Formats: sequence, C-alpha cells, structure tokens
Amino acid sequence: MKKKICLVVPSLQPGGMERVMSELSQYMCNQSFVEVHLVMYGINPELFYSVPSNLIIYQPDWKFKNSKRIWHTIKRLFYLRKTIKKINPTTVLSFGEYWNSFVLLALFRLKYPLFVSDRCQPDKSLGRLHDFLRNWLYPKATGVIAQTNVAKDIYVKQFNHSNIKVIGNPIRQIVSVSKTIIEKENIVLSIGRLINTKHFDLLIDIFLRIAMPDWKLVIVGGDALKQNNLKKLTEKIKSLNADDKIILTGNISNVEEWYFKSKIFAFTSSSEGFPNVLGEAMSAGMPVIAFDCVAGPADMIDDGANGYLIELFDTFSFENKLKKLMNDESLRIEFGKKARQKISNFSVEVIGKSFYETILNSK
Repeated sequence: MKKKICLVVPSLQPGGMERVMSELSQYMCNQSFVEVHLVMYGINPELFYSVPSNLIIYQPDWKFKNSKRIWHTIKRLFYLRKTIKKINPTTVLSFGEYWNSFVLLALFRLKYPLFVSDRCQPDKSLGRLHDFLRNWLYPKATGVIAQTNVAKDIYVKQFNHSNIKVIGNPIRQIVSVSKTIIEKENIVLSIGRLINTKHFDLLIDIFLRIAMPDWKLVIVGGDALKQNNLKKLTEKIKSLNADDKIILTGNISNVEEWYFKSKIFAFTSSSEGFPNVLGEAMSAGMPVIAFDCVAGPADMIDDGANGYLIELFDTFSFENKLKKLMNDESLRIEFGKKARQKISNFSVEVIGKSFYETILNSK
C-alpha cells in the first residue's frame, strides 16, 4: 500500500518558496510506493510552476473575497482541514512563515505528522499576532525544518522544539539543453520579486556609479506584496537617463536564458531564508556577489573563492568588488567554476532525499 505525502502551500505563484515546493513535488512524485498530493489554499491559489502529471492537486473552487475576509478565512481553514482528512496522508509538509500557523490550527488535534518550514529571514518579526501564534503552535508540529544552521540556532531558542532539522533548498541545475552556444554578454544580472527588501534601487545606484559604458544591468522579476516597485524602479531609471543601461524584464518564464547570457550575478537583498536565485546562478557557473544577510548567502558563497560576501549595506565595498569582477574575466571564470562545484551539494536529488526521509521517518 502506497504512503501518502501531502504538500501544503498557499499557492504556486512566482516566488522562491513556491519554486522549492514545485521542485520537491517533482522529486517525490518520482519515488516508488508513494502517492503525492498538493493542497493550495491561499488567497490566490494559482499554479505558475510546472508540476508532474501524477501530482494530485487540490484548490478551493470559490474565490477569496477581501470584503468578507474573516468569513472567507474561516472557510479556508475548514476547507484545508476537510481536504487533508479526505486525503488521510501518511505525513504533511507545510511551507510559509505566515501560513504554517494557519495549517497547524486547521489540523489541530488531528493525527497526521506535520512538518513546517519557514522560508524567510529566521529572526524576522512577523508582527505581534503572527509571532504569538508561531511561538504557541510550532512546538505542536512533529518537526520544524530550518534552511540554515543560523536559522536552527534561532528556532531552538524561539520555539523550544526538540526536533529541528537543517535542510537547505534544492537548487535547480541550470544547464543548457540547446546545441547552440549562447554567447556571454556584458550583463550584471539580478533576479527576485520586486519588493523593498531586495533593494534593487540600491543596486541600480551602485551599478551606475561604476559607470562602465559597455555593461548593462538586467533585473528579472515582477511586483509583489502590493509595493508597486516596477513603476517606482521604472521612474527611477528614467529620471537617471539610464534606459539604455538597465533592463527590467518583469516576470518571465525563460529565466535560464539570462543566466547563460550574463557574466555576473549581483544580489542586494537584506532579508532571506535561503535565496534560490543565488544558488541557481552559481549552478550556471556564474560568479556572484551578495550582501551577507542573516541567513542564506553565507551557506553558499565562500568569500573570495567562488564569489564575494559583502557586509550588509556596505555599498562602497559592494561597488569595489563588483567593479573588480566586471574588469577581470579570468577571475570571473575561476569563481564561476568553483561556484558550480559548491552548489552541487544542494542538488534537487540531495535535498529532495533529505526532505523525503525526514517527513516519512516520523513514526
């Protein structure tokens, strides 16, 4: 008899957490003797990423209305509880720092082993209510999965949980399937949702100060969290007369093409759990430069060996190291080779197996 794995996530819209869940669904659906279910229950439970054909997907058949927020939140709670009871899973894995408490409430007093994993900066406050709910509910989970050792140390103190395991993110191996060789261009690439904590405005300033006329900055990603940053960044670029130097692509499906075209990956985020795009750039053999925010970059970048780790908001050092990479092709090649080697430790097979064994060995 097959074991049933139930993956729970608000949606599979564009985003790092959602991409990881889609990668895990691919890995788990390839395993023998398991049946994999995916329950989406968020405000916009949309499916952006490709998933395997044998993944069994559940979505509410009614639209969440903010005008009836309290009532529809309660309806979603009972929808989630009813759906998971119907599945009767062997184990449940939930993603989402704002959402795991919701799942724990929905499954309160049910028998199913439930593992939760936050996908954000581990010491980040989510507000008084969410912090209270997490501190109360997380100890009731079967296990907590942290993305980094730093995150585990923080969670041990915060949640007082005896079963906290560190599992990094599965990083897609970015390899070309085309027989045509894509020529590298003088492009500094950055990828992420256009939210304030990514600090793309800061990256634009740094890039323009370097003032190398034959280079371009490409930022891939769309609006999120109602911050309207696509418009703000577009206006900033126009005000600086930099339309010919900086490209904003919005959300696109052919991200891999930019990894192959570009020579450097730059990352100015100040809040991460585990930045997938940084790992993907490294798997594509790109040299990387990033702020050393609380969790994530330091687990992947060996400073001065496969990229540069810059003290948070030290824009002077960031500018100098980025300029050094832009001017030194041999350094870029050396860093890129070592980056690809390092990130093999985070392959989908390695990380998928860790998740798979952790959530199924709970009994």
